[in-house]
Amino acid sequence: QVQLVESGGGLVQAGDSLRLSCAASGRTASNYRMAWFRQAPGKEREIVAALNWNGIYTYYRDSVKGRFTISRDNAKNPVYLQMDSLKPEDTAVYYCAAAQFVAGVLTTYNYWGQGTQVTVSS
Repeated sequence: QVQLVESGGGLVQAGDSLRLSCAASGRTASNYRMAWFRQAPGKEREIVAALNWNGIYTYYRDSVKGRFTISRDNAKNPVYLQMDSLKPEDTAVYYCAAAQFVAGVLTTYNYWGQGTQVTVSS
C-alpha cells in the first residue's frame, strides 16, 4: 500500500510562508491523485489542494488560490504545499492524502498521513 509522512508545519506570523512536504512510499505509481486537506478545531476536514501524480491536474479551494501552490518535481520526490501570505484562518492540522484511479475512476482518499500542525498568529 501507500505510506505518507508529512513535515514542515510550525508557528508563523500572518504574512509569512511555510512549505509542507509529503513523502510517499510503498506502492506509489502514476495512477494516484495526491491532496492536502486541513482540519481546524471544531470544523470539518476540507480539501485544500490536489494534484494528479502526472502533474497535469491541479485543484485549489477558493480561499487559498493565489497563495498556495501544490507541486511535485518527479515521481520520486515528495509532494509539496507552498503556502504564502498565510492568514490566521489557515491555522489547522494539515494532512496529506492519496486516492487511486481504478479503471480511470478516482476512488476515495484512503491513504492518509499523520498530519502536521500549522499555526498562524495575527
